[in-house]
Amino acid sequence: MDALARLERLPLGRPHYRLLLLLGLGWALDAMDVGLISFTLPALSRDFGLNPVGAGLLGSVGLLGMLFGALLGGRLADRFGRKAVVGYSLFLAGIGSLLTALAPSLSWVFLFRFLTGLGLGAELPVAASLMGEFSPKAHRGRMVVLLEAFWAVGWLLAALMGYLLVPSLGWRMAFLAGALPALYAAYLRLSLPESPRWLLAQGQVAEAEALVAAWERAFPGPLPEPRPEPAPRPLPYGALFRPPLLRRTLFLALAWFALNAGYYGAFIWLPSLLVAQGYTLVRSLEYVLLITLAQVPGYLTAAFLVERWGRRPVLVGFLALSALSAWLLSRAASPLEVLLFGALLSFFNLGAWGAVYAYTPELFPTALRGSGAGLVAAVGRVGGILAPYATGALLPLLGPGGVLALHGGLLLLAGVFAWGVGVETRGKPLEEG
Repeated sequence: MDALARLERLPLGRPHYRLLLLLGLGWALDAMDVGLISFTLPALSRDFGLNPVGAGLLGSVGLLGMLFGALLGGRLADRFGRKAVVGYSLFLAGIGSLLTALAPSLSWVFLFRFLTGLGLGAELPVAASLMGEFSPKAHRGRMVVLLEAFWAVGWLLAALMGYLLVPSLGWRMAFLAGALPALYAAYLRLSLPESPRWLLAQGQVAEAEALVAAWERAFPGPLPEPRPEPAPRPLPYGALFRPPLLRRTLFLALAWFALNAGYYGAFIWLPSLLVAQGYTLVRSLEYVLLITLAQVPGYLTAAFLVERWGRRPVLVGFLALSALSAWLLSRAASPLEVLLFGALLSFFNLGAWGAVYAYTPELFPTALRGSGAGLVAAVGRVGGILAPYATGALLPLLGPGGVLALHGGLLLLAGVFAWGVGVETRGKPLEEG
């Protein structure tokens, strides 16, 4: 029987959840590293005397590393496998965070944040692809969104470290705690299975058969009859820029760009924007910590809806509501409104992230899944790089409310992209998505 058909017939079980946990823990640690710059930026700005533009550049440099990491990691994942890229990139991110904690000057902080971003950018799209390639199509979207939900756990850890460590022990201690991914990477590298789809695309049929057989043994009792699955076929990198993949590449690149710009422009600056509105640093970090809690139900709601409504409606709806929430937050006039509208922005924005991560691996064939996901993630990082810098530059002109409203407009733009050119992939084989 065909290995892919046998893999696809497996019900969700212990092997799938174990893979979700292994990838998810790494994902959470990645999110913690990314989030640390948000919760340490006010302290870094104070210690190094940064103006808003300089602070924006520091917020952007890690995203610049993520751009190059996504491009490089996606290509390496298609050439050398998903497992190696996920493990080694996570190790690189942890080393970058450790070196940031030990940085002797501001220029070294910039360099080490770039190094951290290089590892993070390579790991995230490849991990989502690996989760999607193991999950049966009836549950694939939900499993990828649940993987993305670990981002909320990591961001919450970053918020806790910012709230508990930064005011009393300083930003260096927070980055030292962010070095934990380096310790976890060795275990992750040894424990992850390689994707059978990638193995088959490389002609390693015996290895793919052995891996699928090992997963089958984890399910006692009779299994459903396998149904034929389209086989992976080799494709050149240039196919991403020719029909029929060109439309998908453009759609995802534009959606990722706007989503990154709206998200990082708002959330990296959120503690600083609250300080600019007159709240103390401790109170600002406290508010952002509470706002971050809303990310978890946002992800879980999206995980439920992507298999019931489909990827495209969930992505469009959550982006539109994110835009509305950002506009309401820009007009908040009291602490209660800041918490309410900030929580709504957190809920809908991170639900949209879950939907786009579920969507992306399904729109590229196995031979180009890592490359395609890495490419659109890299384009997205351009938006993420520009937004924190632009926020710092525009803050004196527009004020905190104005820049939040601007980021809401970017999120609305991402929803328009998804509505205009997106295609539905729910329930389709990965080679047909």
